[in-house]
Amino acid sequence: MEPLDRHDVVLLTELQRDSRQTVQQLAERVGLSSTPCWKRVKDMEAAGIIRGYTALIDREKVGLSLCVIAEVNLTRHNEDDVRRFEQAVADCPQIVSCYSTTGQADYVIKVLVPDIKGYEQFLHETAFKLPGVTHVRSSVVLKEVKSELRLPIEPPARKPEAKPRKAR
Repeated sequence: MEPLDRHDVVLLTELQRDSRQTVQQLAERVGLSSTPCWKRVKDMEAAGIIRGYTALIDREKVGLSLCVIAEVNLTRHNEDDVRRFEQAVADCPQIVSCYSTTGQADYVIKVLVPDIKGYEQFLHETAFKLPGVTHVRSSVVLKEVKSELRLPIEPPARKPEAKPRKAR
């Protein structure tokens, strides 16, 4: 796929804002007709730029009131232990994000559970049993100040037009 142009960026911005828009609605907002708009979306899906579509759910309204950010350290960092740990994390529904990091922690995970009792259960039945885990430092989130899923995509800068040379 070619580099993203202004139309692609506007399409992505619109889809992040509301992915339930019809192709006609998207085309109107982007300034294209429906067919080229649809083709661009399909090309970005095929290229993996658009990985899927989802509904945003209020976690507290579905009973996931406690959010915990935990720093995790592993005993060893050989390829097999890391692969097994990362696979176990991927298979755990309570862990909604995981980052391999620099600094004091090997990984930072975000855990969603109903309450503190649910987190204690998660620690004993899941976190402490993850392959290679030697230490978990937990921070309970008091207030979520910002949780943005939209990426800050910027349109490509316009190239300045070349000025004609003056004849000498």
